[in-house]
Amino acid sequence: MRRAVKIFAVGAAASSVVMASGWRIPEQSMASMATAGAYVAHAKGADASYFNPANMSFNKDKYQFEADLTYIHLGGVKYEDANPSKNATSKSENFFLPTLFLTTKEYDGWRFGANVVVPGGLSKRWDAPYQQAYAKEFTLEVIEINPVVSYKILPNLAIGGGLRLIYSNGVVKNDAGVASRELEGETFEYGYNLALSYKPSKSLTLAATYRSNIDLGEEGNAKLYLNGVKSYDGGASVTVPLPAVLALAASYTFESKTTVELEYDRTYWSKYKTLDFNYKSPIPALLVPSFDDPKARNWSDSDALRLSVTQEMEKWTFMGGIGYDTTPVADDKVSFELPENDAYIFSLGAQYSIDEAQKIGFGYLYDVKKDRDVVNVEGGVNGKFSNMSAHLLSIGYSLDF
Repeated sequence: MRRAVKIFAVGAAASSVVMASGWRIPEQSMASMATAGAYVAHAKGADASYFNPANMSFNKDKYQFEADLTYIHLGGVKYEDANPSKNATSKSENFFLPTLFLTTKEYDGWRFGANVVVPGGLSKRWDAPYQQAYAKEFTLEVIEINPVVSYKILPNLAIGGGLRLIYSNGVVKNDAGVASRELEGETFEYGYNLALSYKPSKSLTLAATYRSNIDLGEEGNAKLYLNGVKSYDGGASVTVPLPAVLALAASYTFESKTTVELEYDRTYWSKYKTLDFNYKSPIPALLVPSFDDPKARNWSDSDALRLSVTQEMEKWTFMGGIGYDTTPVADDKVSFELPENDAYIFSLGAQYSIDEAQKIGFGYLYDVKKDRDVVNVEGGVNGKFSNMSAHLLSIGYSLDF
């Protein structure tokens, strides 16, 4: 895999994802996209292996496979400064993210599964000279392989869990003219996830899932320049969290085959206290304040509330959802690397049964963040961020065998 970083720029937090608080991407499959991420209690099929592995115990007694491809468009973020000469719009970004899911049939009460997902990342780039000092380029990838297992304790109660294997890479560039930085790095880390599903009745499902915090100890190479002369070329490292997430959900299916799900999730961003770079040898004293001194972050835990409706018919299934996701970043910590605020989420989608074994479908999600007035002296921001939005379209194919 290409080496790259998550070793962050001046004032950076991590990748500039606009789908959820911080750099988390909750939606990983066609159905989760179509339901605004309110897809924990009602998760079924192969993608239950990621969203709620305990639900694998209630799947059909077959092997189930799903492959999805998601297109993400991040619009250019508009920045209007108190000094109009600093006004700028970031570059728009486009990405294609594939995901895979697999679950098995039952073996003496046990089910097994695995998934390959992209739970965080993406990019932010600015062309304007002022913003380039903070985020000429900020690109992050996080790839997760998640083998899981479930066990049916009772006919209506199941538990599940698995191992999270994480690889991340990225690139960070800053160019302030007099001083500039280029960073590359990568890391392999691991964590775990747990799940519980309880069906007090045929129609009602109560569920809880938890994904552990994973400290990403990025290690790579840094190049620092002073007045156009390379002044450092060597090892660099930094540790940032891929935060823990707790989700609580309930779904109810009516006789009309209409399912309503309400989900609450908390992302534990308060783990992110400081951004502190470490270099294997001393860097020039003039570059220490910008590139070496620890930067306070002190993020807060963030909450999201999601609601979805699913209508099953003979051949078609229609889905829709709404959500509200709060930001973990205080006003004085919002930066060019991560324009951020509370977000409204809207989604819809449909799935068609080709035959008893095969289905195809799509999910569309629109995420729009509130405009935000920011004064962040350390991050060089004294103005308003607007047009913070994202469009996501996922297409999926599933097979039972």
